[in-house]
Amino acid sequence: MFTGLSAFPLTPVTARGVDEEGFSKILARLTAARVDSLGILGSTGSYAYLTREQRKRIAHLANQFAGDIPVMVCVGAVSTDAILYLVEDAQAAGADALLLPAVSYQPLRDEEVFALFQTVTRHASVPVCVYDNPGTTHFTFTDELHGQLSSLDGVHSIKIPGVPDTPAVAVERVDALRKQLRPGVTIGISGDAFAGLGLNAGCEVWYSVCGGLFPETAKQITEAAALKDHAGVTALVARLDPLWALFRKHGGSIRVIAAAAGVLGLTDTDCLPRPLQPLTAGAIADIARVITELDLK
Repeated sequence: MFTGLSAFPLTPVTARGVDEEGFSKILARLTAARVDSLGILGSTGSYAYLTREQRKRIAHLANQFAGDIPVMVCVGAVSTDAILYLVEDAQAAGADALLLPAVSYQPLRDEEVFALFQTVTRHASVPVCVYDNPGTTHFTFTDELHGQLSSLDGVHSIKIPGVPDTPAVAVERVDALRKQLRPGVTIGISGDAFAGLGLNAGCEVWYSVCGGLFPETAKQITEAAALKDHAGVTALVARLDPLWALFRKHGGSIRVIAAAAGVLGLTDTDCLPRPLQPLTAGAIADIARVITELDLK
């Protein structure tokens, strides 16, 4: 399950609560495209803004729609007790894997993060992916800590936030991390603009926001990577530069993806949990233009 395209869909939220119809429409695009796995309730999935009951419901919906496509559910929360309840809920919903970030109000120490993963893997009956996302958690994993975490039998993949922006240095980065990991633990690239560099450097999976709304476009990239077509991967990712530019312009991917889901008619244009605000009409028009020009699917 920790290879290929792992699509991370938006969880649309309106004034009425979670938009289950919109979420179902988004999932239908992903299952029709036969993505390799679903990454539910990641950062673009707004896990941090939702209640336990809402997250439980989303996990159940995802499992109902997924069919034979594996489902990974994020169980991030501030306290270990809350995480363990979320683990129970995700597994009861049929999750095939868990995604765990190191979220905390107080700054965490390496030994505290290790103890967290040790506790979760002892309680979990499905594999765990380490969610390395310092931009949201403000915790920075070292390669040595990743190596220690990979010694836990339950840890099967590491989701890294990006790689250096030159191919040779990207290879060095991925190789250095891999030397620390237990054999069989995969490395997944996230931060969509880095997808080409990461896949060409040897990452086995793309944990993809783009793939969560435009799965056919994203699959072209992972399929080229599976064929070791480095030039093809580079060209396909570079073609999407206007999309990556929108992500940078609007402070990350979530506002752009939420607006894009509205442009596609999958959900309301305003489908972000507060305090997040929707983009302006002008910005949404720019997003619609990029979707058309790039023929994003």
